[in-house]
Amino acid sequence: MASFDLAVAPYSCCFPVSSPKPRSHSLLMSHPPKPCLRMRAQGLGISETFSDLRSQGRVAFIPYITAGDPDLSTTAKALKLLDCCGADIIELGLPYNDPVLDGPVIQASNKRALASKTNMEAVISMLKEVVPQISCPIVMFSYYNLILARRSEWFLSALEDAGVKGLIVPDLPFEESADLRREAAKKNVDVVGLFKLNSLFLLLHNLVLLTTPTTTKRKMKAISDASEGFIYLVSSAGVTGARDTVNGQVQFLLKEIKEKTAKPVAVGFGISKPEHVKQLSLWGADGVIVGSAIVKLLGEANSTEEGLKHVESFVASLTAALPHGDHGLGEEHVSSFILPQRRKLWQGPPSASSSSLHLHH
Repeated sequence: MASFDLAVAPYSCCFPVSSPKPRSHSLLMSHPPKPCLRMRAQGLGISETFSDLRSQGRVAFIPYITAGDPDLSTTAKALKLLDCCGADIIELGLPYNDPVLDGPVIQASNKRALASKTNMEAVISMLKEVVPQISCPIVMFSYYNLILARRSEWFLSALEDAGVKGLIVPDLPFEESADLRREAAKKNVDVVGLFKLNSLFLLLHNLVLLTTPTTTKRKMKAISDASEGFIYLVSSAGVTGARDTVNGQVQFLLKEIKEKTAKPVAVGFGISKPEHVKQLSLWGADGVIVGSAIVKLLGEANSTEEGLKHVESFVASLTAALPHGDHGLGEEHVSSFILPQRRKLWQGPPSASSSSLHLHH
C-alpha cells in the first residue's frame, strides 16, 4: 500500500539576510556551491511531521507558487529553490481561467501560466522529473472544475503517479465534499483538518478542511472532527492577497481551535511579512502559508534569474522570523544533522556570464 504522507525539512540553506553568513556557504561563482543544510525525514505522515517540528520548537513554512508562471521551466527551478531554502511543504497552484477565490496577484499569475500553454498534463510531466530531485512534499491547489473535466479518479491517479502528496480544492463546499472524500477513500486518503470558509483541502493521504473567521462554532467542530492531519485556518474572509496586518481575530480562533483539538493548525491568506510570520508563531500557529507575496516576486520579475534571487532573499527573511528551536542555523551545528544521502544542490539558472548563479543571501 502506497504512503502519501508528508515529509519534514527542518534545516535551511538560505541563511537569514540579517544574520552572519558562514564564509564557506556563499554560492560564489569562484567556489563550488554548498549543499542544502537540511535534514529530511521522508515518509513521515502529516501528524508525525508537525509532531517532529513541535518537538524541535519549530513552525512549518509553506510557500505557494503557480505552476507555469511565467513558464514550467521556471516553476521547476523555483520548486528546487524553495525545497532547498526553507519550505516544509510546497503548495503548487494549477492554473485556471476563473480563479474566483484568488486576489489580483494570483489571478494575474494564472493568466501568465495559461498564456504559456500550461495545462494539467504538462504540469504532471514536469513534476515527474522534479519530485524525485526534492524532499519537500508538494500539494496541488486546483479548482473543482479542473477535476470534474478529467474525472476525480483520473485526477487523483495522475497526482499520485507524479509523486504529489496532496490536493487543495478551494471552491468545493465542505457539505458537498462527500463524493470526493469517498473517491479519495478508495485511494486510502485520510481526512485531515483545514480551515477555510466552505472549502476543502485534500491531501492524497490526508483530507484537510478549511475555515475562516466567519465559520460557525458548530461547523468548526465538524471540520475539526473530520480532520486527521492538520487544520488550515484562513486568516481572513475574501480572496487571497498580501495584507498589511494579520487579522487579530486569528489569535482567538487559534486559541479556540486548540482548546477543541490537539491537531496542528497552519494559517494562510494575506501572510506577506516577517512580522506576520513572527506574530502568528507567537500566537501559537503550527505553520504559516505564504502565497501572493512570493508569486508577485517570481512572476513579475524581468528574468527567471532575477525572480529566483528575489524569492530566495524574501524566503530567507520569512524563515528567519520563525522560531528555530534548539538547533539554530549555525552551519557547524547543522552539519552534524545532514543526511549525506539526502544532500541536494541548488545551483540556480545559468547566467549570461557563468554556468552557475551567484545567489545573494
